[in-house]
Amino acid sequence: MPTLTARDIAEEIGGRLVGAEDLIVSRVSGLDEAEEGAVSFVAYEKYRPKVFSSHATVVLVPPDFEEAPPEGRAWIVCEDPSGAFTKVIELFAPPPVKYTAGVHKTAVVDEAAQVGRDVHIGAQAVIERDAVVGDRSVVGAGTYVGPEAELGCDCRVYPNVTIRERCLLGNSVIIHSGTTIGSDGFGFIPGENGHTKIPQVGIVQIDDDVEIGAQCAIDRARFGKTWIQEGVKIDNLVQIAHNVIVGKFSFIVAQVGISGSTRVGQHVSLAGQAGVAGHLDVGDGSIVMGQSGVANDLPAGAKVVGMPAVSRRQFAKNQRNLERIDELKERVKELERQVADLANQQQVD
Repeated sequence: MPTLTARDIAEEIGGRLVGAEDLIVSRVSGLDEAEEGAVSFVAYEKYRPKVFSSHATVVLVPPDFEEAPPEGRAWIVCEDPSGAFTKVIELFAPPPVKYTAGVHKTAVVDEAAQVGRDVHIGAQAVIERDAVVGDRSVVGAGTYVGPEAELGCDCRVYPNVTIRERCLLGNSVIIHSGTTIGSDGFGFIPGENGHTKIPQVGIVQIDDDVEIGAQCAIDRARFGKTWIQEGVKIDNLVQIAHNVIVGKFSFIVAQVGISGSTRVGQHVSLAGQAGVAGHLDVGDGSIVMGQSGVANDLPAGAKVVGMPAVSRRQFAKNQRNLERIDELKERVKELERQVADLANQQQVD
């Protein structure tokens, strides 16, 4: 790890230093676990009380953080502490792992496979017949690349990934461990004596600069292709069903499920544990908040939450109404009592 001063960091991120300039830091850390010599940050209001109890030597703070640092500590004032902290992490990050070009002696590469220049193929990886691995790509240990599957240049496929037959990956694709590309779509014809499997004869196409997290499943199409377009970023534990299309530069966060034949537009964000039903259109720029269930098409720019997913305004209104149920019940009881009293009075008269 490098050693930097508070002044060095402030200059690197363009922040305003408050406190001693020559304080030494050698690592990054969160506020709670920080020790002396660490640099940390505060981006959300609820974490501000932790700044003074933290042992971090230097803390990145927002412009409205006005409390002065105690002796032996310093603040760096930034417009965006979280974004600036990302730059700080890069200053202290270890060098990236370098993979030596070549094929490990325990790997199995079919004679009919095409392997480009400066490719690394790890231990016990399998590259099947007519598969293609582009220049400078890395195929990690235990990874399987099926017949006629293609990887572009500069891909990084971590250990124990499965890329099944005929699937197509573009350039600079990253796939993390445990993910399966091209598993069969879930297609069956129910019957009294069992379920008949529907052949899944399509492929998965993954375009350039896509990153896919660990333990994801992206199913091959029933026919045609399941298509993850350029620049999409997918978190861990995501399920994408057959014939789904995910538009350019969309974010799909952990534990999201997208049902078959749904089209997700460009620059869409699906937050954690969101679910999208099948055969829907999710418009460009839509935001689906965590644990929401989308059951209908969404127009471009929609922002929805809840189950079923509705606009944030409607969701807030629904929540307010739910909170008033007990009050409304009492009011109805009182009105019923008043009506009964009036009815009794009329009978007396």
